[in-house]
Amino acid sequence: MVDRGPASYIAEFIGTLVLVMFVTSVVSLYIATGEQAAQFGSDFAVVGLVHAFVLFMLIQVFGATSGAHLNPAVTLAAFVLKRIKGIDAAIYVLVQLSGGVAGALLTKAFLLDEGRAGDFGAATVSPLLGGAVQGAMIEAIGAFLLVLTICAVAFNVRGPSQWAPLAIGLTLGFVVMVFGPLTGASVNPARWFGPALVGDEFGDVWPYLVGPIVGSLTAALVYAKVIEPGEAAMGTLPPEVPEKEAGAVRR
Repeated sequence: MVDRGPASYIAEFIGTLVLVMFVTSVVSLYIATGEQAAQFGSDFAVVGLVHAFVLFMLIQVFGATSGAHLNPAVTLAAFVLKRIKGIDAAIYVLVQLSGGVAGALLTKAFLLDEGRAGDFGAATVSPLLGGAVQGAMIEAIGAFLLVLTICAVAFNVRGPSQWAPLAIGLTLGFVVMVFGPLTGASVNPARWFGPALVGDEFGDVWPYLVGPIVGSLTAALVYAKVIEPGEAAMGTLPPEVPEKEAGAVRR
């Protein structure tokens, strides 16, 4: 288990700030609001690509420092899989939530008028769904896919770690392209909390907390019970391997 410290906490804060700032900015600029709001189209492709690019960049920059979790759901999976200590996980979640608020505040500072119409990028459950339960299920599926990818390519000592930043970024990107019109595809309690607080939009709370938690725990379970034992059965795991940073390749 890798020891964490102030540098890791600062990296998580800055990384989450940048992630949320870019996400809420692109949502404010490219997603229509009001009665004529488009639910499908190229706007969500742009939003998804921005998610993919910014997460790819942040993992490259901060992966070696903190593991670049940038998401309490990822930190939860890392804790369950014993990649991070409990006290460090708690601090990670606090600084991630703080970074989410700071990122949303920067969007508000730069895009006051544009952002106000969409509550500065706050995620809400679309009327296209039947309600909050379906919204929570969508968030759970999105978080499951993201966290499982992280487990398979970053936590996994035999995974294709050199592809981890790209694989993780692209996974978030396509999740947003498909699920963005339905829930905003937050799949990240820090990304949800920041703009919800700044935009005062707490209409849907529990889907954005319960969904990612359930998705994260399910992904950790699948990784621990299916992927790791499968690799051991195939003889691809060496008897002893150096521990890898949780969430990114050790550089």
